[in-house]
Amino acid sequence: MRQKIALLIVLFCSGARTAETVVPSYYRLDDRLGRQLLQIVQELGWHGDFDTAEDGKERISLAVIDLSSRKPRLAGVYMDNFIYPASVYKMYVAAAVLEKISRGELALTHTHIIAFPNCVDAVREIRWDPRPVLQTGDTVTVNYLLDLMITRSDNTAANCLIDLAQRESINAMMQANGWRGSEVTRKFLSRKHEEAEYQTIRGTETCALHAADFLYKIYTRQLVNPWVSQQMLTLLGRQLDKSKLAGGLPADAMFYHKTGWYAEWTHDVGIVDAGRVRYVIACFLPLPAKEALPKYSVLSKKIYELMNGSGQ
Repeated sequence: MRQKIALLIVLFCSGARTAETVVPSYYRLDDRLGRQLLQIVQELGWHGDFDTAEDGKERISLAVIDLSSRKPRLAGVYMDNFIYPASVYKMYVAAAVLEKISRGELALTHTHIIAFPNCVDAVREIRWDPRPVLQTGDTVTVNYLLDLMITRSDNTAANCLIDLAQRESINAMMQANGWRGSEVTRKFLSRKHEEAEYQTIRGTETCALHAADFLYKIYTRQLVNPWVSQQMLTLLGRQLDKSKLAGGLPADAMFYHKTGWYAEWTHDVGIVDAGRVRYVIACFLPLPAKEALPKYSVLSKKIYELMNGSGQ
């Protein structure tokens, strides 16, 4: 039986795609929480438009799902705003690869040879990580590529895994879950090195609502199947980048998350589990890291306090 869908539907048209945000009926839209989140965003000075070099005017896209209530509460600030997600969309790629593995079409132990033009990283995205930069001709396993892509946000690994998953399959998964408009269109390389059909396609976009719903399905073991969901949770739990939302969480809180940063974009999305306090948070911010990072921990701390009840 198809799930009933809440009536909040927003359609966007841009070029060859239709972006759609639908709030599923398993959430309870919480206006009060939404007002509280907006107040936090306003206090940080993040409620207006931001100038980005490539995309013109942009806005924050923020969503929070309270996991501690019987029916999860959902609220956000411009959570249906589609934005360039930087490396956050690598989690969509990982899920599609794991789906193929769960069907027996791939294996974690399958080996892959790194080749041009996928080999793009000259330095490690996380400088202190001891694993070497992938080089053309290296032979590695799918498991190694998955871990490198999520925990260190490796672009070469992502390009290889996009090939293994195939964009058509990634996007079939996205559309099957109702995340229309968040399809993966690009690799992490120059357009001139893309396959012909992807050289002029729009860039990849997503919104906080879609990212938060993706994470909610991981948390509830509904993303594809329990095995895929658990594998995703394990990968996200090993994230090495702690410079954003993680900085505002208590030391004993577990944060399963994926970060992304590039030029004017600094993002973090994840699942916070601190025992009694459990929630999903997805924040896409059109600000360069040097401006965003000093306030990211403040945002995280304020939202944690809000979800813990001390901010109410």
